[in-house]
Amino acid sequence: MQLKISLKQAERKVLKTAFQHGLWDVFIGCVVLQFAIAPLLSRSLGDFWSSAVFLPFWALVFVVILLVRNYIVRPRIGLVKFGPYRKRKLTKLVAVMLAVNIIAFILGAFLALNYKGSPGWTHTLLLGLIVLLLSTIAAYYLNLIRYFIYGLLFLFSLLIGEWSYVQFRLAHHGFPITFGITAGIIIFTGLIHFFRFLRSCPLPANQTTSEETVR
Repeated sequence: MQLKISLKQAERKVLKTAFQHGLWDVFIGCVVLQFAIAPLLSRSLGDFWSSAVFLPFWALVFVVILLVRNYIVRPRIGLVKFGPYRKRKLTKLVAVMLAVNIIAFILGAFLALNYKGSPGWTHTLLLGLIVLLLSTIAAYYLNLIRYFIYGLLFLFSLLIGEWSYVQFRLAHHGFPITFGITAGIIIFTGLIHFFRFLRSCPLPANQTTSEETVR
């Protein structure tokens, strides 16, 4: 029994290490940044293109993160090769997160770009809860509590933005302000974790990549 517990703890530690470098936090922050900037572009580009214009930007950030992970992160922690069971669970997690992300993106584009009149608290709350569900799943599976906090920040950005629109009639439902702050917090947090990672995990003397299998 003790051996099984130790293996389970070791597996969680390895999985958490693979996501502790903060690069995916930066990517999440860049996605959230869309909700701050897109409303400002809707008048000049239209509702559709003001959101679609971010797709190449996300792709570029994603490619940069992969390059940094492969050439800077991986030489420091080695290459973790997961077994069939863990691969299936990771595939399910990615599928769920992708599905929720697509739903959140569609609802977010609708909320951020198509609101013309009174605030829609029902739709706002629904979108916020979907994103919170996504972040909760990721936080639980990866054992990273800050992902859950990101979901709360997203939800609060929506609700505070709607409240500021009702109280002060801020343009674009206050989203450029609320989501701008939230995106800045997430990106800054990711950068802090990344630089901490570089400081705590220097390059080994021989830069041969080690491999470890987690089943």
